[in-house]
Amino acid sequence: MLSPGLALHTDKYQINMMYAHWVQGTHNRKAVFEAFFRKLPFGNGYAVFAGLERIVKYVEDLRFEDSDLEYLREQEENYDPAFLEELRNFRFTGTLYSVREGSLVFPGEPLVRVESRIFEAQLIETALLNFMNYQTLIATKASRIRQVAKGDLLMEFGIRRAQEADAALWGTRAVYLAGFDSTSNMLAGKLFGIPTAGTHAHSWVQSHENEEEAFRRYAQALPDQVTLLVDTYDTLGSGVPHAINIGLEMKRQGKSMKAVRLDSGDIAYLSIKTREMLDQAGLSEVKIVASNDLDEHTIQSLKVQGARVDSWGVGTQLITAADQPTLGGVYKLVAREGGDGAYIPTIKISANPEKVTIPGPKNIYRLIDTNTGKAIADYLCYPEETDIGEKAAIKLFHPNHPYISRQVEKYEAESLLIPVFQDGKRVYDLPDLTEIRQYHQKQLRMFWPEYLRMHNPEHYWVHLSEQVWETRANLMKRYTDK
Repeated sequence: MLSPGLALHTDKYQINMMYAHWVQGTHNRKAVFEAFFRKLPFGNGYAVFAGLERIVKYVEDLRFEDSDLEYLREQEENYDPAFLEELRNFRFTGTLYSVREGSLVFPGEPLVRVESRIFEAQLIETALLNFMNYQTLIATKASRIRQVAKGDLLMEFGIRRAQEADAALWGTRAVYLAGFDSTSNMLAGKLFGIPTAGTHAHSWVQSHENEEEAFRRYAQALPDQVTLLVDTYDTLGSGVPHAINIGLEMKRQGKSMKAVRLDSGDIAYLSIKTREMLDQAGLSEVKIVASNDLDEHTIQSLKVQGARVDSWGVGTQLITAADQPTLGGVYKLVAREGGDGAYIPTIKISANPEKVTIPGPKNIYRLIDTNTGKAIADYLCYPEETDIGEKAAIKLFHPNHPYISRQVEKYEAESLLIPVFQDGKRVYDLPDLTEIRQYHQKQLRMFWPEYLRMHNPEHYWVHLSEQVWETRANLMKRYTDK
């Protein structure tokens, strides 16, 4: 799927910083960067991490081709030819940790941690964020729709409206891992093993003399996959009656029409009337599919109105994340190598409090109540803090108001960051998409419903260890005291 050639899938300032480090002789110094987001999308209570498979393929294949070097040679910076030769031999030799795809994740948590030469860590920032931001956003949107649709079938129909082929392909993968049942995207079906589904367009009906003839010929061509689009002319006046005629003909032949599809109009009213007409005709087994710019808000509203829809085709609003088209994930330096080889924590101060970073390389633990099996909170601490591994009592306190605190004693601690690359070698076997889907469902079951609800979800806290909190406070004081 991914071949070499993405080395220049980066911002120019990454190349310029790499060059400056190379000129100064600091390019081999180690550094630690963490990728995270600051704010949940869609007003949701959680996000769904996705994009790791593409990040892995990108890192494995990362190298500069001759054409890349030739292009860099033409730039106005006039890079030293020896620097370009350094790039010719570029390979990722560092260590990369990540949470698993399908994980429920929250603001401020390091979803990916990179430990490597700063030369390498700087280059991969742009692509890593590009893959993580988009796929996590779409997976989160899809999970929201799945929560509202409950057990109904969900089909992804967004390929024509996505922002180009890559978005359609990898967006479809993110949608499927978050719980959708199928896609209309044939390439995604081929590459990722996602079940495919499709009906016919209005043009099929328009290309025939009349609607019933169009339906009959479609049924003759695909007798085992008959879903008829009934709103080309008059949904209840002709579309549904003609579909019923075809359904009854098929029944007499020992066949069964699968469904009718509604793609416009008052879906709630039309689906209720269509259900009545199908049932009265003895076609209670025929399902009703709805499409037409659906999202979680529309589906929830239609369900409240009593819509009789069995399956939903969701496209534009999902694949483009129309109500929030970006996640806003960032990649920040949290530690740099000192003169003795040890890491020195770093911090970014900002006039916007939410943009002040959390210094030092951190692990994430999900604390799980041993009695209920439900998540209590997530906990950020430094790797050298081993108390949590011994299941000692942990003090959880509000990161902004530390006087608000509580003690947790009966818990299991699940480490969320796993090693993916060590010293440039991949040490993690990528799971297949079915495993990721199952893992995501397991993650959802770990949380109380109030954290998952679509409107006004309860806030799930990400807590800092006392050592992390104190390190951050000390560095803020150091750099802000005049």
